[in-house]
Amino acid sequence: MGPHLVCVGGEDHAFRIPFLLSLRQKGFQVTAVSSGSDAAFLQHDIPHNRYGFDRFSSGSGGAIGTIRKLISELRPDIVQSFDTKPNLVTPLAVRGAVPVIRTINGLGWTFSSREPRAMALRPVFCGLQWVSSRWTAATVFQNRDDQTFFERCRLVARGTSHLIRSSGIDVDGFARSRQSAPSSQTMREELGLASAEVIIFVGRLTREKGIPTLLKAVPRVLEKRPNARFVLVGPWESEGPFAVEKSEIERHSPHVIALGPRRDVPALLGMADLFAFPTQYREGVPRVLLEAGLAGLPIVASNMPGCNEVVEPGWNGYLVPPGDADAFASQINQVLSDRARGNVMGVRSIEFVKQHFALPLVVDQYCDLYERVLGAIPRSGTAHQVSRISKGAVIGGLDGVRQ
Repeated sequence: MGPHLVCVGGEDHAFRIPFLLSLRQKGFQVTAVSSGSDAAFLQHDIPHNRYGFDRFSSGSGGAIGTIRKLISELRPDIVQSFDTKPNLVTPLAVRGAVPVIRTINGLGWTFSSREPRAMALRPVFCGLQWVSSRWTAATVFQNRDDQTFFERCRLVARGTSHLIRSSGIDVDGFARSRQSAPSSQTMREELGLASAEVIIFVGRLTREKGIPTLLKAVPRVLEKRPNARFVLVGPWESEGPFAVEKSEIERHSPHVIALGPRRDVPALLGMADLFAFPTQYREGVPRVLLEAGLAGLPIVASNMPGCNEVVEPGWNGYLVPPGDADAFASQINQVLSDRARGNVMGVRSIEFVKQHFALPLVVDQYCDLYERVLGAIPRSGTAHQVSRISKGAVIGGLDGVRQ
């Protein structure tokens, strides 16, 4: 029987089910731990344990105790964590009992927002990352910008930093979803978009994801492309104080349509002409950009860490300064005005995503890393001593950090 891997994440952990299934096919026993629902994991016979956690809550001490108890009961050989708060609390909970691999899939709100509270939390975040790194066998980064930042600030121990771009995308699964979906024309007719030029966004409808920037670009696009329509796919009611008000979106009706969260994203991407991603959030490698690439869409995205791993300006899309509505509108208009060039860009994205981000490639890199860690670290652990840092100080610092 292969090594037992426990994978800890946040409320969106179910998106990593293809990753976990691939690890299981490689011989690992896999258990998921997250703050989300059991349902999706149980559909795939993946054991799942839930712990109480909220992206907007301030308490983290309970999560440390819960994860410590779960790890003690599950007795894994290795622990993998994703997402900001899980990456901080998991090493502190395990404390060297078994090797922990953290994946830094973006630096999150603390390094994306310019709010005074976020700016004040940055030194705290760095301190917590340094503490957590003392109990971490390896830290994986999904983009080069984040890896460089951590290494420059000495937030990872020498020799423990690794670059594995993205969590991978199931190319075959995406193709099957496209094949079983209604035709693009049917989708357009259902949404009243039969003859429109469709610009689509997929993600949380929050200010950090750049929705206000995209809304400001709408009238600028319509000046030159009056038949353009913007389709927004993703939740906003669940996003608390960071959500864009529904009235802000409705103000642009009928040129902007908000569909809410959907399960048929591959089909929706298939009916679009362009993917717009105005994020101001420090992502790892945004999964939606990989999906847009597989759908063969030219991409206009913010020049942010993670986005620049997928989009090469002028080759398969364009990168523009985050928050610059005029630049977004200009590049959207440029792509829509030269459809032949846009189609070429989309074809390039398909092959680029398959070559660099396909799930088997990513999983093989993780398996190699797990094997090296398991072979190098004795079960007693080699974590550095951090007893001088009190539990209260750690929990207090975590209180302001969003997942």
